Amino acid sequence: MPLGIYISVPFCRTKCSYCNFASDVFSRAVFERYVDRVCGDIGKAPQVAAEMGGQFERKIDSIYLGGGTPTVLDTGQLERIFNAVRRQFEVEADAEVTVECAPGTLTERVVESLLRCGVNRVSLGVQSFVEREAAAVGRLHKRATVLEDIARLRAAVISNISVDLIAGLPHQTAESWAFSVTEAIATGVPHVSVYMLEVDEDSRLGSEVLAGGTRYHAHFVPDEDATADFYLAACEMLQSVGVGQYEISNFAREGFGSRHNLKYWTRQPYFGFGVDAHSMLLANREGHDFSRADQEHTKEQGFSTHIIDAVRFASTDSPERYMSEAGLQRTSLPRTVVSRRAALEESFFLGLRLVCGVDLKSLSAKFGDEAIDNARATITELVEGGLMQRCGDFVSLTTKGRLLSNEVFQRFLSPSESSEAVPTAVSR
Repeated sequence: MPLGIYISVPFCRTKCSYCNFASDVFSRAVFERYVDRVCGDIGKAPQVAAEMGGQFERKIDSIYLGGGTPTVLDTGQLERIFNAVRRQFEVEADAEVTVECAPGTLTERVVESLLRCGVNRVSLGVQSFVEREAAAVGRLHKRATVLEDIARLRAAVISNISVDLIAGLPHQTAESWAFSVTEAIATGVPHVSVYMLEVDEDSRLGSEVLAGGTRYHAHFVPDEDATADFYLAACEMLQSVGVGQYEISNFAREGFGSRHNLKYWTRQPYFGFGVDAHSMLLANREGHDFSRADQEHTKEQGFSTHIIDAVRFASTDSPERYMSEAGLQRTSLPRTVVSRRAALEESFFLGLRLVCGVDLKSLSAKFGDEAIDNARATITELVEGGLMQRCGDFVSLTTKGRLLSNEVFQRFLSPSESSEAVPTAVSR
């Protein structure tokens, strides 16, 4: 099965107040060191996979350069990264190659470089077409900037474009939100991502909202009910013009869903490089001697066969540590061995992000009828509670269930797994 490749570039022109990613503003002098490290890690990918007990596959059908803002790198650095990937891996002719970009960074020179790199998809971090809202959270672009970037991409024959919007930004109202969604539709882009503002302590804005403060325009953040209403309004508006919802936060015209992100939700293998980059590889059970602790972990999951399905691992979320000598230990986060039971649980809470839902017949064929039978009581309760629906062999979230998705997902986790976050750094 071909791999997906994710490469993290944690550098930004400014740090947006809502951002809880491992990204920040750094001197350009740091960029070259970082690119050196990433290219070195790509070159060591087979060795790392072997050490982690994962299957290594050279064929890849998706590449995703995320951030941060990868286009703050100079064109030579961008091309070095892609060249490193192509030296180590066999990129399929029809591979999806995505780069995340901040509006205003797509100069003609950068677009030409993206074409040389084989990029055929661009994700624009717009967040809002209302300039007051964008400025309030630290975005540097104007509405006109976004339109100019889209026109420049289309002139270069890159038409697979995604626009990100965030519901719940400071100063946002029902009217201003409808304007942003309408503008996104008017651009004609085939893909739109709609995220609800995350209010947590991992961002400056979220921390200020929780503290009841006024910095970062926190006192102008809409309440949870209003944000949920904005999200639902966007779902209806996009659906009405043929930009259909295929995942909780993602909407696309037919044939334009993110193939790379679908790997995360359908548990296909992917390999991550760079700061806070996560990997999930199928277990190499014949070529790796898993430890007694690994085997005991699967035993605790309740499977007498002790079958290990996959391995997950990640790099540090500190750019400084990643580039330091101490960071040369390839995985600063411990490897997670995914048992068959854990793989089943992941199949539920990742697959349920998709509008099409989860195919119970397919899961029965893979994991056994008994394993699925154990989940039926939970499914029945969630259906009766209006959070899930069933159509033939498929179960999926209702509209209410999507708004309360984390609560639904928790129901499919065993006590031993519920405290462990599954590292799936979904890109846009």
